Amino acid sequence: FTTSIAFSAVLTSTIGVCQSIHIFSIMARGLLRLLLAIATVASPASAASASGAAGVVIDPRFFIAGGTCAAISHGITTPIDVVKTRMQSNPEKYKSLLPATALIIKEEGAQALTKGLVPTLVGYGIEGALKFGIYEVSKPMAVLAFQKLNNKLNRSGGTGPLPFLLASIMAGAVASLVLVPMESTRIRMVTDASFEGIGLLRGLGKLVEEAGLVQTLTVGLGAMLAKQVPYTFGKQVSFDVVAKFLYGILNNPSQSTANLAETISKSVSPEFIKWTVSVLSAMIASVMACLMSQPGDVILTETYKGGEGDDTKKRGLAEVSSSIFARNSEDGVALALTGFFTGLQARFVHVGMIITSQLVIYDLVKQLLGLPATGSH
Repeated sequence: FTTSIAFSAVLTSTIGVCQSIHIFSIMARGLLRLLLAIATVASPASAASASGAAGVVIDPRFFIAGGTCAAISHGITTPIDVVKTRMQSNPEKYKSLLPATALIIKEEGAQALTKGLVPTLVGYGIEGALKFGIYEVSKPMAVLAFQKLNNKLNRSGGTGPLPFLLASIMAGAVASLVLVPMESTRIRMVTDASFEGIGLLRGLGKLVEEAGLVQTLTVGLGAMLAKQVPYTFGKQVSFDVVAKFLYGILNNPSQSTANLAETISKSVSPEFIKWTVSVLSAMIASVMACLMSQPGDVILTETYKGGEGDDTKKRGLAEVSSSIFARNSEDGVALALTGFFTGLQARFVHVGMIITSQLVIYDLVKQLLGLPATGSH
């Protein structure tokens, strides 16, 4: 019975993904038709040039590349994620990265470092497909919207980073809806002894038995958004901006960088240049994403970790944030705020590996599917 309930939860999530993509496609076309109507009123001449954009194409290659890179990158870093989660949920026992790793292996065996692997692969595979796919499709829509707004207000210049911000918020929010039950199961498998040795379906079923199907699919959504929206913005936008900047230096060098660009183009192949740009951009993006989403990650772990009568899962975003702040509030505001950066050392390693590998794999898969490298066009 428990397994059948869990299967229903997984099936519901899968159906939700398909429905989300379908609804997003309808919304995208509707939004662009609205933008074209605004453009016709504001500037009839420019509306004609934009009319071809009304037929938004939801390119599945972005979704395939995103799901592939997210599942692989999160899967291979599961051991680090286990240690990071333990450090956040029980900082008194697990104080730093290497000692915590050694203690887990000593007490539970090396296999404990793979806890939560299946929900990680499934959850982040679906989440990555939605996040990358929706971000890539939303970007041109958001840019077009701001261009029409600039025309209407008679403003000159580019659109700036705001279109990328809006696209990342939309992608992070939609992906969070799918990730909530998977991440809840993963964290309970890592931190709650009653989830010891059970798989994804049984873990989901146990959550459904405890809280009901609706709460299992939505509990902690505020905490998930607090993590995923800044994480998506830091990762996707930084990767885009840095990659475009590096390609700009190589393709359109200034007088001061002309010699360097010429030397690089002669000494290395174009494929190696693309790979190098992807790696450097991904490394910078990993730092930005980690710093911006660390408070949300701590809040998320506190929300889902279980134990203490399992009251944590019933608390909202504000209450969980207040409890984290109160732990060190007697020592001053500065030290109280450090509670939101617990496990940062482990997360720098964890997120650095995830994002660097994820974005490089994403670029490689995109190119294998016939799409251009990020920032090269």
